Amino acid sequence: MIEDGATDQGSVTTVRRVGETIRRPTGAWTPAVHALLDHLEAAGFTRAPRALGTDGGEEVVSLLHGEPAFSPWPPALRTTEGIRQLAAWLRQYHEAVRDFRPPADARWRGQEEEWRPGLIIRHGDLGPWNSIWNGDRLTGFIDWDFAAPGHALDDLAQLAWYAVPLRPDEQQRRESVTGDHTLRSRLDALCSAYGARPAAVLDALEALQSREAARIERLGGQGQEPWAAFLARGDAAEMRAERTWLRSRRPALLAGPGPDR
Repeated sequence: MIEDGATDQGSVTTVRRVGETIRRPTGAWTPAVHALLDHLEAAGFTRAPRALGTDGGEEVVSLLHGEPAFSPWPPALRTTEGIRQLAAWLRQYHEAVRDFRPPADARWRGQEEEWRPGLIIRHGDLGPWNSIWNGDRLTGFIDWDFAAPGHALDDLAQLAWYAVPLRPDEQQRRESVTGDHTLRSRLDALCSAYGARPAAVLDALEALQSREAARIERLGGQGQEPWAAFLARGDAAEMRAERTWLRSRRPALLAGPGPDR
């Protein structure tokens, strides 16, 4: 866990810890994100940071205690129980956020569509690097800067993408989670704990990968950060390659009995 007074440089922003708070630069999206976090607090959802306002040019949120699941993954995340905890967290978040109505003037970072009934506010960056673990227990998720309107299934698809992981062999080996049987088992556990069909999640992921690659090219081409940096490091091409991999592995990932696959 980041120590009091220390800073941590991420791929998008730098944060610093001051006591039991985390501070980072504000953006046009900060009021909307804080409205979301306030709603979650009021709904009794305790597994996200609390919005504590702003201080000068910094937002202030509460500290979640634990360690982020950076690569290589901690043992807890490599277990079936670990991925079930991720799915349970996401289901609880979606239940808490379902009746949230964003402010009329809400602005979201990299927003692709306006909120309307039937959409939720997605977390938008559901990689293991944003999950916080206290030993073998999931504390919650941090870094809500990319929250934006979208479909709940897309949050689950993004979580499957990065936490199963539904990625080529190199990424599997890096996390010591390899092979079709293992990936299929982890995908099944994630979907079962959340309450979704694996085939629907794969469909959503393929569409999400296409949209994310296109957004990087569009916003990155306009010089908007952090998408310009994503474009420069080859993220759009990597996402398209991972979509091709996903298509090739789909039969193996959906192998097995059951009409709900």
